[in-house]
Amino acid sequence: MMTTNTQRILDLAAAAPARDGEDLLLLLREANELYQEGFEVLRRTVAGRFAGLSAGELVAAANAAGMPCDVSQDRAELLLLLALAEWEMTPAAMAYSEMAGDAARRGVSLIPEE
Repeated sequence: MMTTNTQRILDLAAAAPARDGEDLLLLLREANELYQEGFEVLRRTVAGRFAGLSAGELVAAANAAGMPCDVSQDRAELLLLLALAEWEMTPAAMAYSEMAGDAARRGVSLIPEE
């Protein structure tokens, strides 16, 4: 049986509370890779879905999705905002955000401290 990115992120998020230190960091790294892959797939899907819209229509759609923007932003950025608004509502993104937040509260982060 093949596991989807979403299912794997959910599995990693479920395992994370029982891990700490380097083990938690490894789970977080894997989940982050899967998160980025999933977001990129959705970004391409959104770009195709909104391909025929004008910049003004993209701005209106992004604003309606709760992503403030304006016509000075280029098309790629507007599409990115639309994809992000949609992605943040997926189970994979929500699970990863919770996992990363919990890890950070326990002192584990993918961003090195300087």
